[in-house]
Amino acid sequence: MKAKIWTQDWFAAVAFTLVFCILAFALFSNGFESLERYTYDLGVRARERAPSDRIAIVAIDDASIRNLGRWPWPRARQAELIDKLREGGAKVIANTALYLEPEQSGGGETLKSLAEQLKRSPLTQQIPAEIESFGVMLDDAARSAPQLAGVARAYADSTLARDYRRLISGLLTAVDGAARDGASGDARLARALRDQGRVLLPMVFTVGRPQGRPDAPLPDYVRRNALTNIQDRIGARADGALPLPTREAQPPIAALGEAASGIGHLNVTPDVDGAVRFEPLVLQYFDEFYPSLSLMVAAAALNLAPADIEVRLGEGVVLGNLQIATSPALRMYTHFYRDNAEQPAFPVDSAYDVIAGKLPTSKYKDKIVLIGTTAVGTGDTFATPVDASTPPVVTLAHTVSSLLQADFFIRPAWAPAAELGIFALLALYLALLLPRLKATVAAVLSLALAVMLIGAQLGLMASAALWLKLTVAALFLLTGHAFMTVKKFNITERLKQTSEAESAESNKMLGLAFQGQGQLDMAFEKFRRVQPVDDKLLDLLYNLALDFERKRQFNKAESVYQYIAGFNKEFRDVPQKLARAKKLSETVILGSGPASSHPGGTLVLDATQQIEKPMLGRYQVEKELGKGAMGIVYMGRDPKIGRQVAIKTMALSQEFEPDELAGVKERFFREAETAGRLTHPNIVSIFDAGEEHDLAYIAMEFIRGHDLTRYTKPNNLLPVPEVLRLVAEAADALDYAHSNGIVHRDIKPANMMLVEASRTIKLMDFGIARITDSSKTKTGMVLGTPSYMSPEQLAGKRVDGRSDLFSLGVTLYQLLTGALPFQADSMATLMFKIANEPHAPVTVVRPDLPTALGPIIDRLLAKNADERYQRGADLARDLRAVMAGLAA
Repeated sequence: MKAKIWTQDWFAAVAFTLVFCILAFALFSNGFESLERYTYDLGVRARERAPSDRIAIVAIDDASIRNLGRWPWPRARQAELIDKLREGGAKVIANTALYLEPEQSGGGETLKSLAEQLKRSPLTQQIPAEIESFGVMLDDAARSAPQLAGVARAYADSTLARDYRRLISGLLTAVDGAARDGASGDARLARALRDQGRVLLPMVFTVGRPQGRPDAPLPDYVRRNALTNIQDRIGARADGALPLPTREAQPPIAALGEAASGIGHLNVTPDVDGAVRFEPLVLQYFDEFYPSLSLMVAAAALNLAPADIEVRLGEGVVLGNLQIATSPALRMYTHFYRDNAEQPAFPVDSAYDVIAGKLPTSKYKDKIVLIGTTAVGTGDTFATPVDASTPPVVTLAHTVSSLLQADFFIRPAWAPAAELGIFALLALYLALLLPRLKATVAAVLSLALAVMLIGAQLGLMASAALWLKLTVAALFLLTGHAFMTVKKFNITERLKQTSEAESAESNKMLGLAFQGQGQLDMAFEKFRRVQPVDDKLLDLLYNLALDFERKRQFNKAESVYQYIAGFNKEFRDVPQKLARAKKLSETVILGSGPASSHPGGTLVLDATQQIEKPMLGRYQVEKELGKGAMGIVYMGRDPKIGRQVAIKTMALSQEFEPDELAGVKERFFREAETAGRLTHPNIVSIFDAGEEHDLAYIAMEFIRGHDLTRYTKPNNLLPVPEVLRLVAEAADALDYAHSNGIVHRDIKPANMMLVEASRTIKLMDFGIARITDSSKTKTGMVLGTPSYMSPEQLAGKRVDGRSDLFSLGVTLYQLLTGALPFQADSMATLMFKIANEPHAPVTVVRPDLPTALGPIIDRLLAKNADERYQRGADLARDLRAVMAGLAA
């Protein structure tokens, strides 16, 4: 009886359905869901909808940054942009910039100090009382001596007696107000927000379930945006159908938050594949509910306030007469509009063009204007169904248009039941109908049903904006048909082959999943289990080998190429790839060993084996000299002329994101070419620059010596005359470089080499600071040495040679005293001290120094660049004058 059950068609269909459900909805749910997401993206792109013509984007793009400076701009300039849009008659403005900290400004601190001095001075303390006492004395004297009556009347009518107290009080009030309002550009930006009247700002929440109560309530200017009209018509609270919970909030600063007309969250909740497909319209912060920035923009465009927004828990949001259906967590499925004829879906104008008056601001009349960054390196971008890299401000435009035009997609509450019903019908089809049909009829019918399912999913999205998940059902139908067909023709051998095919497909999917996660070794393990091996699998293995190459793991790439060659020696260019990987694996090793932990530390020299020494361009690498911030320095030799060189490597592809790598490489070679034109006895000469296996390098003059770092310790200082001589030489070198239009940007002891034989100084790394300073590392820290930076360099302003002279002044101070002029426990405090606080006089730190050095160093370390030495030659002259005085 049991044997007969095993052979029944219905039993095979039920068994296949159970196995498929376990694979699709338990073991590999993410893989199968990726199919649904792919079809969803097709449906979004298939839907023809015109974006709202009420929306305009003003972008802080590359042109804006080139013309107006690095982002973030001073807030006074951002206020200027808001004012321009207000003049044009913009109805609503939404800014995607986060204002989490006040803008730092020295002017506000000066006014505050002036106000405090005025309050303590005799002008406000003693003089008013003395004026009053003097008037009383004159009156008493006039009564006893009538001849003084005229003097008393004249004094009583004088401005001093009548108006002094009022005038000095008004002056004090004005200075206090200026100190408060003029402390930074925040006041200027706040005024622009108030003048416009409808400017919305973003805030961000930290998603996570809170464990208790908040430390303190949110500020009132945030809480006034909380949604209060909360309806629970379906028992959503009891079922846990609530918005995403959050435990922390980062609102804008009070000065701007109070001036804004509204605040909405700008949280992005990408799908598991990193793409953005939906918008969380509401987030829950403890017992309060807060709207998204897109929802606030749409409400403002409809002249609605947060109190007018109705939240229906587990159902959606009601905005005026617009009912927005969402997921139970109140996430809206955004419609993303396609670009038309190479034109963006939404008009995008450069912020520079708006500020410079190149565009008529009247074009923004009654528009919803969204402000945000689109320039490379100024913020994250996200994949969407219509673009692989979409800036947040463009995503916001799609979301607002979806809201205002009701273009959003809907996944109705009955969708899961309908999908389950379709799945059950397909299982019945496989168990009862399919075995009774002829092979050709069954194949045609199954294929037609699968096409109908996919077509229905796409058609419902394109026509009715309804999303039903039918792709996995179609896959179930096709794979089930294949299984039942194999079983029908050969219940034993065919079932075995089907099992192997399923195992192969599973291993292939696992391999692809591991490869997508960067676990290449696991991917290779799964691909090797796939049988039989066909050209499609070889394609997958070939791509896997390329991934190993991209990670510079050439020994592992060689293993994959050998595996491919074992099945097809002539597959693509595998013979050439195999030979190249084998050669590179003998000289270049990546991903293992201590070198892999350092940027550029990928070139491993093995002196224990008789192998050919590695090459970088035309240079033969001899040995490692040391490590820097961006890479490793090697000693090399030019075999053509026998010249010994130092080779500085920089792993640009590891330090910069792919979308900014091309620009960084271009800037790298341009800066190397510029620095290579410098010919000076106190500057390290650059001979060549190039790129080898994703490793950029600069070949430069090899110096037998060491940098000055060892002489910055109090117990190992150089003699004062020698310090002055070396710094004077460095000043001469900087004067030469500045006269050629080149600024070093990273003067410090580590970049000043002392030649052992001649005891002369040589400056190195010209131009490297400019390359690294223009971007951020993956950890988000700006490269450089803040202790030696000038105030204008820390502020992100344009720098010139006077910034290098400030850094040289810090170096001179440290070489003379063994201490830095500005020290602090944190980066923020250090930067504040450099920009605002005076240094300790050098003759106080070290009293035996010549007094003439004090004014020189004070001038070098002046906060205002105009008060410093304007040329290195002037500094060198003064230092040599001090040296001459010491010699005398």
